Amino acid sequence: MKRSYLNILVSSILCIANGCGGKNTSSYVDAEGSKKDVKSKILNTGADLLQNKSPLKAFSAYLDGFHFYSGNPHAQMEAHHYVSQLNNDVYQAIIFDGNGSDAKIMGIEYIITARLFKTLPKEEKLLWHSHYYEVKSGELIAPGLPAVAEHELMEKLVSTYGKTIHTWHTDQDRKLPMGSPMLMMGFTHDGQINNQLLADRDKRFNVSTAKNKQDRADIPMPSVDPDANAWEKGVIRQFTITDQADSALHKHQMPVSLDRKHH
Repeated sequence: MKRSYLNILVSSILCIANGCGGKNTSSYVDAEGSKKDVKSKILNTGADLLQNKSPLKAFSAYLDGFHFYSGNPHAQMEAHHYVSQLNNDVYQAIIFDGNGSDAKIMGIEYIITARLFKTLPKEEKLLWHSHYYEVKSGELIAPGLPAVAEHELMEKLVSTYGKTIHTWHTDQDRKLPMGSPMLMMGFTHDGQINNQLLADRDKRFNVSTAKNKQDRADIPMPSVDPDANAWEKGVIRQFTITDQADSALHKHQMPVSLDRKHH
């Protein structure tokens, strides 16, 4: 039976009114530096009241899932995505290490549909990961959304692909955004994720990944482009910063991608 979009909207509004989801996951680290002084607080309050923040208002969806460093699937972390939908085929997300006011921006993710992914060059596809397993396994959740609305959202995301770059590695206890940006990937099979990481998340959000998996069994399994999830085949793309002062390349072309085999 096709779900009523009016029912989805009403249940979502009720959930907002009841304060569902969020504010239950602290940031991994405290940023280096002294506390905000009174002048900073006053300036921030004034800016909040007076300045327009239209781009930020477009980030209307919240997704919680997991990433790992391309080339190192054992280095895993929870990722809180705040998502803006640009059109029917393109989304963009800001990724935080928590969902409270102390959360640090870890990175960004671009999400596109399978229709657009087919148009990408092979080399570009190697930087992207699929979302089918994250959805079908129940690992990916939309905290605070009623079940019917979350299911509808997962139906849209199951066949999409993501390109994710982390810039602040708070999972490594780094108190500043130091080091090279890192390309991230998503899980594709059972047994890959750290079970304790998953259990801790489920407890905080009072959700069951196992139940999510059962509830999403009716979501059709999409065909997956063989060039996505390149890490599974031992083809690793990662970033490094190099000195190109004498190069003809524009400085904004850094960092460059490396192709190396993962053993």
